[in-house]
Amino acid sequence: MAKPDNREDNVEHLQNNINNTIENLEEAEDYLSEYSDEISPQEREAIQSKNERRRESLDAFRSEIKDEAAHQNE
Repeated sequence: MAKPDNREDNVEHLQNNINNTIENLEEAEDYLSEYSDEISPQEREAIQSKNERRRESLDAFRSEIKDEAAHQNE
């Protein structure tokens, strides 16, 4: 038997994902600031690309939180 859809803690999970993503993004930016002259251009590009994907994920997480908030107010 399938479990019912329990959305009560979705916003909390999404907020945890946002916090973790921001932390990872900031750590990567700090790493680039500190070691950019010591790493290869390929590694620098890979980190920058990953951070761009993280920014996109943050936008998506925030959008999901808005959707969840609207759903809970129904």
